[in-house]
Amino acid sequence: MSNPAQQAFSLAGKTILVTGASSGIGRQIAIACARRGARLVVTGRDAQRLQETYDLLQGQGHLQVQADLTQAEGREQLAKSVTSVDGLVHCAGRQRLSPIRQLTEKLMADVYSVNFLAPVMLTQRLLQANAIASQGSIVFMLSTAAHIGTPGVGPYSAMKAALLGIIRCLSMEQAKRKIRVNGISPSAVATPIWDAAHLEAQRKRHPLGLGTPDDVANAAVYLLSDASRWMTGTSLVMDGGAVL
Repeated sequence: MSNPAQQAFSLAGKTILVTGASSGIGRQIAIACARRGARLVVTGRDAQRLQETYDLLQGQGHLQVQADLTQAEGREQLAKSVTSVDGLVHCAGRQRLSPIRQLTEKLMADVYSVNFLAPVMLTQRLLQANAIASQGSIVFMLSTAAHIGTPGVGPYSAMKAALLGIIRCLSMEQAKRKIRVNGISPSAVATPIWDAAHLEAQRKRHPLGLGTPDDVANAAVYLLSDASRWMTGTSLVMDGGAVL
């Protein structure tokens, strides 16, 4: 990319770590980053699906690490596999539905472990090892559930909202190293986890229609690239007008 405007969005020469890269949004972010010249480190729990993502990556020098990031051993294994990354994208997550009145401690612990503990403690481990380069970028995958109330998604909403607090504090702590910390808060995105009936119901809520994994991947590229060098401590809400 020789055009200065295009160069700002280039990821050439950068190493990007993407968690939850074995499917959905995480896979598409990894693919998009590789297309823009990045070297990828992709991780996930499912070996077969992770290999499928790896096989879709353009370029050379990519690395795949199978790991369960809800476990300290998995985070340690991943941390030891990388020496330095310029970008970190937390896509691993899981939604569990439960009205608060029917909430169990086990469900709450599961949602906490996957959606909050794993990304925060992985970030802590990489920072402790000085494995996130100066002027790097950390991106947490949130949800519009962090910003609005929806019946039945209280535990998930709470964990995503908690990440907003981490983003704000961490962005101030890492500003001295020019490391940016931001989030992406997508609404419903058309992925295989949705059946046709639920997709149609969601489509009616979004004036601009449903998002795609590519839409979210483009936002991630922006936050990982030098184009976002002056942006930190916030989250991009991508909702097709649903919140309005």
